[in-house]
Amino acid sequence: MTTPKLHVILGAGQIGPLVAERLLKAGHRVRLVRRGPSTGGPPGVEVRSVDLADPAAAAEVMTGAEVVYHCVTPAYERWGKLLLPLQRGILEGARRASAHLVVLDNLYGYGRAPGGQMNEDTRIAPCSKKGELRAEAAALLLAARDRGELSVTIGRASDFIGPGATMASIFGERFWQRVMSGKSGECFGDPDAPHSYSYVGDVAAGLVTLGTDPRARDQVWHLPVNTAEPTRPLIARVGRQMGKELNTSRVPTWVLRMMGWFVPVVGELVEMTYQWEGPFVLNDAKFRGTFGYGATPWEQALPPTIHWAKARWGSKAVPREAHAES
Repeated sequence: MTTPKLHVILGAGQIGPLVAERLLKAGHRVRLVRRGPSTGGPPGVEVRSVDLADPAAAAEVMTGAEVVYHCVTPAYERWGKLLLPLQRGILEGARRASAHLVVLDNLYGYGRAPGGQMNEDTRIAPCSKKGELRAEAAALLLAARDRGELSVTIGRASDFIGPGATMASIFGERFWQRVMSGKSGECFGDPDAPHSYSYVGDVAAGLVTLGTDPRARDQVWHLPVNTAEPTRPLIARVGRQMGKELNTSRVPTWVLRMMGWFVPVVGELVEMTYQWEGPFVLNDAKFRGTFGYGATPWEQALPPTIHWAKARWGSKAVPREAHAES
């Protein structure tokens, strides 16, 4: 029998553990690398604690890996200090380990894309400080790939929704605490502008495809998303699954600025609210056409999401079909 190949996941936040679980079920050896204590990973997954900004330490923890999945994102308020050092350390570590590097990226680098429509060929034109950082981080990866130093595959996703997505821009901890206590769902910008949201299960599944299907190698991909729809009807979908009516309230930018004085991570959202001022539509046609599958329909994605939120924050509302889906 052949020895299972080692896959290393960097980051134990919202996506990394989901990637680990899928790889483990597929029969791979899996190592999960985190900043904190080396405990708490999915059963059967080796967990290590490493400073990935240190290229030597990063290379050591990646040694022997066929594929490395980069799902590391520092706290929003620490991007200026940590994002690029982490990118350089991970990139150099993967190069020394001769591993295929699969990177989870976001859409900040596109800035205000023409008509709010984004595909893999959309020009990189950031309009925010965080977008500039993301664009520079992606440029480092692509330059190393183009020099032939290592194989780099990038998967881009939009704003998260789903079980475990506590730090999501809209459908995160604050949203679920509010709706579970009978309050409205909140939105930035225009709640009636089409917006693509990425279900965390689809992000994880897409990254595994990029790491295991040779057709994906050395390209940029948009990970699967459902057809973009405005945030207001998506919040209403959540309400219907919960068996109640949910209204949508708009949070003015000046309120976010005021909240940022007391909660720094909220203040960091201000420059990103442009994404909700008009259409913000991710095109995943390349992924669907190549690999033959797309996003999980909301009718299947929302029940386990609500079941997770209910278990975490508590509610008298029971999501329809939650038990069948969880």
